[in-house]
Amino acid sequence: MEKLILDGHKLAWHKDRVDAWLRGERIAPITIDCALTRRCTYRCVYCYSKLQQNDEKKMTKDVIFSFLDDAAEIGVKAISFVSDGESTCSPYLKDAVLRGKSDGMDMAIGTNGYLFRKGELAEMLPALTYLRFNISAGEINRYSEIHGVSPKCFDRVVANMKHAVAIKRARSLNVTIGMQMVLMPEFRDQIIPLANLGREIGVDYFVIKHCSDDEHGALGVDYSKYSELIEDLRDAEKYSTDTYQVSAKWSKILSGGKRIYSSCYGPPFIVQMSGSGLVAPCGMLFNDAYKKYHIGNIVEKRFKEIWKSDRYWEVMDLIASDKFNAKTMCGSLCLQHKVNEFLYEIKKCGGKMQPPKGEPPMHVNFI
Repeated sequence: MEKLILDGHKLAWHKDRVDAWLRGERIAPITIDCALTRRCTYRCVYCYSKLQQNDEKKMTKDVIFSFLDDAAEIGVKAISFVSDGESTCSPYLKDAVLRGKSDGMDMAIGTNGYLFRKGELAEMLPALTYLRFNISAGEINRYSEIHGVSPKCFDRVVANMKHAVAIKRARSLNVTIGMQMVLMPEFRDQIIPLANLGREIGVDYFVIKHCSDDEHGALGVDYSKYSELIEDLRDAEKYSTDTYQVSAKWSKILSGGKRIYSSCYGPPFIVQMSGSGLVAPCGMLFNDAYKKYHIGNIVEKRFKEIWKSDRYWEVMDLIASDKFNAKTMCGSLCLQHKVNEFLYEIKKCGGKMQPPKGEPPMHVNFI
């Protein structure tokens, strides 16, 4: 697992696309982070999705397939079904994974893991680069409190994780199976139970990440308290073995929720799409209050036409301009944060893009 980057980015392995962007060319995203619905069966206390309300359209199978075909055609390399909805709520998730893979793209899923239907995992796992279970508690009662569900959901999710691991091992699949904890300081007591749970189940990794908040602090994340968790996080990382990696996203957890950049350069490389079909630069701008930054909806217009449109590039230029200030106008520590730091160093500070060292990391197209 030494090639698995869990705290950083992989743009160094996509120099051709970075160079094209620096020349002012209209590049295709390397990764698209999206959902197939805005629905979810969980009510997690840390959920950013409740801050992302927008006008939802129905994502039919035809719409999803057209989007995937278009993404592959323009040069997108990877699709992650994560974003602002639980994509297992869509009846088309399995079909979408298989279609995207047949189109030649790397496919991935982030999920609470509860709704997998019988036989789905066996069909999807061979087509996935990674399957990530989002789980922020390793004890049943705390799981119920944090995720806003019945305690019995914990046992079902654990069973699904074990099933996925068993399929991978029996068929010697290359898919990476992981767990991710969204850490709020008040979840401190669940860090070690989760590290232990991941090792017992046999997943490939357990990553502990910060909790993003919006620019108004709506979720009430106290970033100053993360420093009190350093010892617990280091103890969790000691659960790592030769086949199991435990990693905290230190760069974000200890950042205090602050940015060094004001212009946003990341979305041309990793754009986001809501489960409503809305295409926007990032998930933090999905809410209807940010319609100034909304680009289009794949239910109403094909994705390749949206990407080619002047509107797409007007929005990308706007958030990269002096008229936009990511330090004050965005939520904290977004999906594009590490990519933004890298591009800011090159674009604004005169940094040079150094050739990457060694072999490409795992999941290289999920930047």
